[in-house]
Formats: sequence, C-alpha cells, structure tokens
Amino acid sequence: MEFTWLTIVASLSMGIGAVLVFIFAVKRDYFRNLEDAKYQVFWSDVEELVDSRPREEAKNEEQRETHD
Repeated sequence: MEFTWLTIVASLSMGIGAVLVFIFAVKRDYFRNLEDAKYQVFWSDVEELVDSRPREEAKNEEQRETHD
C-alpha cells in the first residue's frame, strides 16, 4: 500500500511540474511563432541546395573540359 501512495504522489508531482512549465512557457511567449521555426528549417535546406548547385555544375564543366 505504501508503494501505491508513493507512485500517486510522484505522478501528481510530475503532472503539476508539467503544468507549471507549460504556464511559464506561455507567459514567456515561447509558443508565439511556431510556424517560423518550420520555415527557417525549410529555407536553410533550400539555400544549401542552391549554394551547392553552382559548385556541382562547375565540377561537371571541368570534367567535360578535361575529357574533351
């Protein structure tokens, strides 16, 4: 019976802690721009592709020139 009360107290403590962390995050505006993070990740991937493409094309041109 002692173990049951211990687990109940532990689960209530964790639940109250999670609620307090959530309230803290809401008050600090951590959930304000959730969409921006998604687009930042997307655009960084696109920029990497755009930046790497001229290098790959230059390598391909150099290989064509050396084979010709």
